[in-house]
Amino acid sequence: MNKYNSMGQVAWEAKEDMLSLSYNKKVEALNLVADYLVKNATFILEQNRIDLDNAYAAGMKESLIDRLSLTLERIEDIASGIRQVADLDEKIGNMQDVKIRPNGLKVGKMVVPLGVVGVIYESRPNVTADVFALCFKTSNVVILKGGSDAINSNKAIVAMIKAALDESGINNNCINLIEDTDRESLKEFMKLDEYVDVLIPRGGKGLIDTVKRNSTIPVIETGTGNCHIYVDESADVDMAVSIIDNAKTQRLGVCNAAESLVLHKSVVERVMPKLVDVLTEKEVELRVDESMYDYISDIAKEKQSYIKKATDEDYYTEYLDRIISIKVVENIDEAIKHINKCSTKHSESIITSDYNNANKFHKLIDSAAVYVNASTRFTDGFEYGFGAEIGISTQKLHARGPMGLDALTCNKYVIFGEGQVRK
Repeated sequence: MNKYNSMGQVAWEAKEDMLSLSYNKKVEALNLVADYLVKNATFILEQNRIDLDNAYAAGMKESLIDRLSLTLERIEDIASGIRQVADLDEKIGNMQDVKIRPNGLKVGKMVVPLGVVGVIYESRPNVTADVFALCFKTSNVVILKGGSDAINSNKAIVAMIKAALDESGINNNCINLIEDTDRESLKEFMKLDEYVDVLIPRGGKGLIDTVKRNSTIPVIETGTGNCHIYVDESADVDMAVSIIDNAKTQRLGVCNAAESLVLHKSVVERVMPKLVDVLTEKEVELRVDESMYDYISDIAKEKQSYIKKATDEDYYTEYLDRIISIKVVENIDEAIKHINKCSTKHSESIITSDYNNANKFHKLIDSAAVYVNASTRFTDGFEYGFGAEIGISTQKLHARGPMGLDALTCNKYVIFGEGQVRK
């Protein structure tokens, strides 16, 4: 017997309660949740400090420490995101595409929740609040399974959410947290298909592959981010350097950080001297292809420790670290082929002044988000106006890109008649 059947049962039963909530009641409750998180920030930060101390003791790398860390400012940002979700228009119950058939039947599609949404994620305690807000706004119930590294932070955030729901008079089983952190608990959760309608993994390649292979619940894949920036031959050099710097170094441990740089051969000598200075100043290691290794080594003699030859594996790697791979290509067609081959289908950007090349790039690149003259760091639910996101879907069925409210809904057909029978 599955050890989480009882949790699945109460989550399943909470679905009906969620469907009965009015728009105003959901807005009121979400704003109260945001207030609770800010008012109890000290407690949440104390619990986060326990997770951070454990992470430091375990030798967790810098980028993952950053993902795990909460500050008062980050908690206020989480609360702001929840309030933004609260203010978004209602989706649930809306009728779409209503048509009157020749026999007089009115056929339309009603927007409805997915039901019970399971989310498995690593490191980031902000995901706990973000996912709850989106699921609650769309009348979904959620079961969360965070990583062991953030367990104390996640428990604290869920406790505050449940307290706010209690004060609002809402069934707090609309959010559930699996507190067991062993591998067996993950296996059990993935088999809870009797109660969970969809499972969404957020994390590294290993986690996502494990869920895809072993889940008996339908899975929406939120992929890893080997994101590329291609600097075209007509690119503005200062713009290119600024965008690459932002995309690589603003935050290292996020899936929309740039991991791979592709350069048109004609821009190497214009871009690389400036880029080497900017990136090595921030201790970023450059793994460059063999064709430019000698040139880069020559212009970066005092920073040689940051210059290494790239291997084939480098071009497929999401580093989440102070490392970037660099590839030189003959033309935009080669760049597109290289990116489509090595990408994880997350986010790619072209830096160019050529309108035709910009169009070719965003038409032919097969990724969830394609940018022209902008940083890949914008692939984010908050930046897209969703308030938050449940993940960045890199697959093509049901949802793609940052998953906001729409991605947590589906349709059912509603038909109005006046006694018609089929002949």
